[in-house]
Amino acid sequence: MRTLIRAALRQSTGDIRHITPVAPAAAHGPVARVYHEAERDFGLLAPPLVLHSPAPAALAASWLLLRETLLAPGHVDRALKETVATAVSRANTCPYCVEIHQAKLDTLPTADDGGRAGVLAWFDGEPGSVADRDIPELAGVATTFHYLNRMVALFLPASPLPRQAPQAVRDPMLRMVARSMRPTTPGPLRPAASLDLLPPAPLPADLAWAAGHPAVAGALARSAAALDAAVAPWLTEPVRNTVDRHIERYDGTAPGPGRAWLTEALAAPAPDRLPPGQGPVAALALLTALAPYRITDDDVRAFRTVRPTDRDLVALTSWAALRAARHLGTRLATPAHQAASSNGPTTRS
Repeated sequence: MRTLIRAALRQSTGDIRHITPVAPAAAHGPVARVYHEAERDFGLLAPPLVLHSPAPAALAASWLLLRETLLAPGHVDRALKETVATAVSRANTCPYCVEIHQAKLDTLPTADDGGRAGVLAWFDGEPGSVADRDIPELAGVATTFHYLNRMVALFLPASPLPRQAPQAVRDPMLRMVARSMRPTTPGPLRPAASLDLLPPAPLPADLAWAAGHPAVAGALARSAAALDAAVAPWLTEPVRNTVDRHIERYDGTAPGPGRAWLTEALAAPAPDRLPPGQGPVAALALLTALAPYRITDDDVRAFRTVRPTDRDLVALTSWAALRAARHLGTRLATPAHQAASSNGPTTRS
């Protein structure tokens, strides 16, 4: 059965929008290694990973984040991690990720209902509802799924199942996929085993909450550095500043009705006035970070007039998605957020 599920998911990469992913048979180098490790450690070559394949550094970053926060064992069990993954995906209205991770959660033991209640209370901003030692793992999962939800919203359809699948078979199909989401080798995974896919990097100050967990900290630090490096040759400072300025005051809710907020952001005065031709780059980055569900085909086409390759499209959106995810993960991880803020559902308008 797992072989059939794997084959079906490999075929489903044809549903990826806007880019042409690297086919498993054509993969080599780091892309081939990530594909192999994903099937070995996750059980599946999932489209949310494959969509990154035109940009190998982004593919490696997405795999490090998923493996070291959700899959590798630690103090927090898989069911509690899947609870966070599902809660974040619901808050971001990412039905694709909700379907998969709710199905996985439903296959896991439910003995620790009190633990799940505590995790959900922590997610809703209640201080002291989880142990301090668990926060790097829980906030690491939250950061990963704030990141993946944004990439999925842009590049994948609303469901991992075929659109024509009858409702009566959807739940059994999802359960089969969920049961296949497990390592193919015996024994627990070894934390940090995939970190060497990306070069070592210092942990950024905003991610200091992860320092107590070397594998999570390593995945976050290396991924952040790799995505920064991927756009460094061509992403202008005014675009970076515009994105960061809006992320700093972002609380996870919709930035405003329609796209008036985007028009205003793109018309910023000096010193952050955008250079000629950089509006499409800034627009796609801001939309990815703050409102990925509002990205249109025209936004992608406009970006391609400036940076035409699949590699650049994946690199920019990965960079912007992780900038927002770091901000939201840090809000969850810090006592100030738990005491005074809520990470409730995203409001779309």
